[in-house]
Amino acid sequence: MGNETRTAEEHSAETPIGPRERYRRQVRAEVREHAWKQLAEAGAAGLSLKAIAKQMGITAPALYRYFASRDDLLTELILAAYRDLAHVVEAAAGTGGSPRDRLTAIATAIRDWARRDPHRYLLLYGTPVPGYAAPAEATDLARRIFAPVQDAFSYDHDQSMRRSLTFWTRVHGVISLEVAGHFTGMPFDPADLFAAEVRSTLTDQP
Repeated sequence: MGNETRTAEEHSAETPIGPRERYRRQVRAEVREHAWKQLAEAGAAGLSLKAIAKQMGITAPALYRYFASRDDLLTELILAAYRDLAHVVEAAAGTGGSPRDRLTAIATAIRDWARRDPHRYLLLYGTPVPGYAAPAEATDLARRIFAPVQDAFSYDHDQSMRRSLTFWTRVHGVISLEVAGHFTGMPFDPADLFAAEVRSTLTDQP
């Protein structure tokens, strides 16, 4: 996808590379494009390297030269999504203002990100993929995303974690229901519900 966070190999694109490495990167990028489309259509549990190989007109064994397994591909997608959301949250937190302003900006930025690419959001915060175990780097990135929230509540030393988790769960509760389509057909605006939930968690926020 066009807004996918760049991978390490893309970050080093300015380094001269040979034709073989260039081709390898092109194939991997194409695989990721097909994988994001699969996630949008069938969710993470429907991710299939064999299906991607068929779409690309190559054999499954050939594709395994670029991604060793479905979990290998899934890990790359998860880390890319986490990195992208981390940048979004950190940018929102960096806008300054009071803790209330920063938390409102963070919540709004997460919702906007989730609505732009709901399949990426659900990849991170939706139903876990059976049998898949995310690497430690994913946990580190998740903590990085949560850190600006906890920092905004740091003025309340005794209740910092509890307040942070309350804010986090209520924000993600509304977003998760919205992007999964559970509000479809209901006679209210999800944006109004979301704004009310954010305000209610920040009633005594400075």
